[in-house]
Amino acid sequence: MEEQKIQKTELKKACTNCGAELKYKPGTTSISCEYCGHQESIEVDKNGFEELELQPFLQEMGSQKHSEEISMLHCKNCGADQHVEENYKSLHCVYCGQPLVIEDAYKENWILPGAVLPFQIDKKQSFIIFKKWVKRLWFAPNNLKKASLDPQFTKGLYLPYWTFDAQLYASYTGQRGEYYYETKRVRNSNGKMVTQRVRKTRWYPAAGEVSGFVDDTLIKASHQKAGRIPGKIAFWDLKKLQPFNSGFLSGFVTEKYTIPLKDGHLHSKEVAKDIADSWCRRDIGGDTQRVLSMDMKLSEETFKHILLPVYVSAYRYNGKEYNFFINGENGQISGTRPYSFWKIFFTVLAGLILIGVIVFLSKK
Repeated sequence: MEEQKIQKTELKKACTNCGAELKYKPGTTSISCEYCGHQESIEVDKNGFEELELQPFLQEMGSQKHSEEISMLHCKNCGADQHVEENYKSLHCVYCGQPLVIEDAYKENWILPGAVLPFQIDKKQSFIIFKKWVKRLWFAPNNLKKASLDPQFTKGLYLPYWTFDAQLYASYTGQRGEYYYETKRVRNSNGKMVTQRVRKTRWYPAAGEVSGFVDDTLIKASHQKAGRIPGKIAFWDLKKLQPFNSGFLSGFVTEKYTIPLKDGHLHSKEVAKDIADSWCRRDIGGDTQRVLSMDMKLSEETFKHILLPVYVSAYRYNGKEYNFFINGENGQISGTRPYSFWKIFFTVLAGLILIGVIVFLSKK
């Protein structure tokens, strides 16, 4: 009974003073009431977060202990799957802004998050970052600047990711290249003979073994449509991860993973191969290297389902959808932007008039 109570993420805690919902206060370990200011602490597990053994989950064993049923809404416009908080009567998709109706909710199982990186900046700070970014945009529509002042366009979202740990061992064969230089006489573009220093490489056979621990390989766990989250902001300090507690989710939307654990694991193995290749090259040494064959093995594999914070602002201009993203931990911002045709037109027109005036005056 106690385990069920801990795992129930949809329970919402009411303020003991006024009955309103308590929401997570970014940058803290507390939930607070927006109406009366009452605060309560989030109890963080002092034992840290648990790394789950990978193979039992891949073999569909043992998953029940770490899974639960949650309410989800599927956006029919952009395809995003979002966790629904019980207090919402209706809401809008965080990605495209289209209305979502609570009656369309459906139940779905998911592997419980093992850790969460709580929001470190609040929505007010995200507005300031967004407004400064919009002000620096050339030829931005006036409506975009108005949108940056409207809180309803910006929502906090927890994104799902997989992380994988493993002991890596690899044996390899390859070649170590060492540079040397020769002086040659060559004819240049003017037909003259000149001296030129040419770099060449001597290759020597190499073979060996490398091993080490691969920690927290980060793999996205949702099909973020059209590569939604820009790579520029997709960097989080995973040292700030906290053991999962539903209190950190209060007041925010949570996206459910749509990339299965199995597919995420296959992707992580490709990342591990790249890591092994770099270790082999470092082991070979020299000025340049060739890895001709490599046999890689992973053991003691574990994983976590984690949630990482972003603020999303959805905006439509001339029938086209635009998104702006702010990293909820470090404040980095990126996004696509619309251009105002009329601003560009009148700027070009003013430039042509100015050039015409300068030409006219120069002829006098």
